[in-house]
Amino acid sequence: MVKPEGPTGSVPHGPAGSAPEGPTGPVPEGELVLVARIESASNAVFRGAIGDTEVVYKPEAGERPLWDFPDGTLAQREVAAYLVSEVFGGDIVPMTWLRDGPAGPGMVQLWCDVDPDQSGVDVVPLDEVPPNGWRHVFDGVDERDREVSLIHEDGEALRRMALFDVVANNADRKAGHILPVAGGHRHGIDHGLTFHAEHKLRTVLWGFIDEPLAPTELAAVKRVQDALGGELGTALSPLLTEFEIVALDERCGLLLASGRFPAPAGSMPAVPWPIF
Repeated sequence: MVKPEGPTGSVPHGPAGSAPEGPTGPVPEGELVLVARIESASNAVFRGAIGDTEVVYKPEAGERPLWDFPDGTLAQREVAAYLVSEVFGGDIVPMTWLRDGPAGPGMVQLWCDVDPDQSGVDVVPLDEVPPNGWRHVFDGVDERDREVSLIHEDGEALRRMALFDVVANNADRKAGHILPVAGGHRHGIDHGLTFHAEHKLRTVLWGFIDEPLAPTELAAVKRVQDALGGELGTALSPLLTEFEIVALDERCGLLLASGRFPAPAGSMPAVPWPIF
């Protein structure tokens, strides 16, 4: 298969493209002040503020090289995920843009306050899977050799996110990348490993395999495919390679043709590790 090269050209320092549902407003401007480093992240990630707006900042200089993704492209992929999310609808990815910061150019994203009393994904004992409101993903053993099940919520928010991940070819949808916020909404974050030209889908959201896509879900996929020939395609061109944009269009076409959630495919693991 063709190996994608890094994106070229000037990169927009703000969101662009169509946003049919829930536009998030203008990009905050001003000095980016760092508050703390998020130590649990594999790359350099900082919590910061632009005036009164809390943000996450991921400098390109803090990205670790990966064997299967081109170096120095993760920030651009995060912005691409936001742009596609805005067209897809459902307010999945918080506003994300590129700008300079204390550690150089990087990705900036609006901070999301998590509701500690909610969880979209869980691991439960094998015999304690809830009968309603949850989807079973797979069974396994934990670090103490106890039999457990990985489950996730059975709801519109995660169903839409699971479909978005297929469109974006998300290779890293960990449980910790699903943020439960007040009111029952779910945001998806950490989209640096997306839009590869080759199949890379790795996710914990496999609970909808082979289910028919609803008309609203098909419409979301069709919006993205149609927008690639207009403003969305223009906005993505400095962020992704031509091969990656073509592959995005092809994934949309396959989803529209099948009308169903896909099953795992290929020889690579179907879930990311660690799961959380």
